[in-house]
Amino acid sequence: MKQHDFTKGNIGKQLVAFSAPLLLTNLLQVSYQFIDSLWVGNLLGTNALGAVAISSTVLFTILSFIIGVNNAALTILSQIKGRQDEQLLKSYVNAFSVILGLMAMVLGIAGYVLAEEVLLLLGTPDEMISLAASYLRINFLGILFLFGYNFISTVYRALGNSKTPLRFVAIAVVLNAVLDPLFIAVFHGGIEGAAYATVAAQGAAFFYGLVLSIRRKHIPFSMPKWPRKAEVWLILKQGIPSGLQMMVISAGSAAIMSVVASFGNNTVAGFGAAQRLDSLIMLPAQALGVAVTSMAGQNIAAGQWRRVRQIANYATWLNLAIMLLISLIIYFLAEPGIAMFISEREAVAFGASYVQMIAFFYPFLGLNFIFNGVVRASGAMMQVLVLNIISFWILRYPLTYWFAGLLGEKGIAAGIAVSFVISSAFSYAYYRFGRWRKKELFAESDG
Repeated sequence: MKQHDFTKGNIGKQLVAFSAPLLLTNLLQVSYQFIDSLWVGNLLGTNALGAVAISSTVLFTILSFIIGVNNAALTILSQIKGRQDEQLLKSYVNAFSVILGLMAMVLGIAGYVLAEEVLLLLGTPDEMISLAASYLRINFLGILFLFGYNFISTVYRALGNSKTPLRFVAIAVVLNAVLDPLFIAVFHGGIEGAAYATVAAQGAAFFYGLVLSIRRKHIPFSMPKWPRKAEVWLILKQGIPSGLQMMVISAGSAAIMSVVASFGNNTVAGFGAAQRLDSLIMLPAQALGVAVTSMAGQNIAAGQWRRVRQIANYATWLNLAIMLLISLIIYFLAEPGIAMFISEREAVAFGASYVQMIAFFYPFLGLNFIFNGVVRASGAMMQVLVLNIISFWILRYPLTYWFAGLLGEKGIAAGIAVSFVISSAFSYAYYRFGRWRKKELFAESDG
C-alpha cells in the first residue's frame, strides 16, 4: 500500500497528489446523490424528491455525531502516523472500531424510532411525511454499513493513502446506479426501493473495504476488545466536540430547510435540486480540507510548524483558484442543471435563481474548510466547535431567516451568501491569532 510521509518532500506536489483522489471520491459521492435524485425525481415526482431532500438533511443531522468521531479519528491517527508508532496505531484502530460500532447501533435505533417525529418538528409538508419517514427508516437500518466503510476510508487517509478509498465509493456508486431503477421501477418499490438500493450498495462497499484491508494488512485490525481508559478518554475528548461540530452544521442545515419549507413544495423541490448542484462547487474545498488535516496532523506531531503554515498557504490559493473557475461554470449551467432533477417550471426557476445568486460566495466557505482543517489537525476540537456555532447559529440561520422575511424566497440565498463571507473572517482570525498551536494531543491521555 502506498503511504505518504508528509513531514518531508514538496508540499505543493503532495497536496495536489493527495487531494486529487479525495476530490474524485467526493465527486463520486455527489454522483451517488445525483443518481438517487435523478431516479426519484423523474420516476416518482416532485413530492418524492422533496421527501428525499428533507430526509437526507434529517439523516445527516442524526448520524453526524458518528461522522464527527471519524474526523477525530483522522486527527488522532494522522498524528500517530507522524509519531511513527505502529503499536499505538493498532491500539487506537481497535478503540475507534469498538466505540464507532456501538455509537452506530445506538443512533441507528434512535433514528428509526424517531423518524416521523423529527420530520414533523421540521415542518415537513403533510404530503411528504409518509414518504420521507419510510426513506429515513430504511436508511437507518444500514447505518453500520455507511459508517463502517467511512471509518476504513478515514484510516487509509490518516496513513497517507487517499487512493484506496476511491474503490469503496466507486462500488457503492455503480451498485446504486444499477439497483435504483431496478428497485424503484421494475420491483415497484417506490421511494422505499430507492432506500433499499442505497443500503445494499453501502453494505457491499463496507464488506469489500473490510476484507481488502485485512487480507492485505493495510490496516492493523485485530479481534475487538474493550479499549484502555486513556484511549476512551482521548477519543471522547476529541470525538464529542468533533461530533457536536457536525451536529451543529447539520442541525443548522435542517433549520434552514425549515425556512425553505415555509415557502411550499416548489421551493422545497427547487432547493433540494439546487443543493445537488451547488455541492459540486464545494468538492475541491472539501477535499483540500481533509488533505490539510491529514498533512498538518503528521507535521504537528513531528514539530514541523513551518510546513504546517506552508500547507495552509498552498491550500488557500489552490482553493480560491479552482473554486472561482467552478463557480463560473455552475453559474451558466444552473437552469439546465436544475432541470435534470425536476420538470416543474416554478421549482426549476427557484433552484436556478438560488444557484446563480450563491455560486460566487462559495470560495469564502472554502476558506473555512482550509483554516478549520489545520486547526482541527492540532486536536483543538472545542475551538472548531465554537467557530461552527458562530457560522451556523449566529450567522447563517438568523441571516437566512431575516433575509427571507425581507425578500421572500430570494432571501434564502442572500442570507446564506452573506454568512459565508463573515464566517470565513472568523475562521481566519482564529487560525492566525488563536492558541491552537499550544495543543498537545497525546500529553492529555498519556499524562
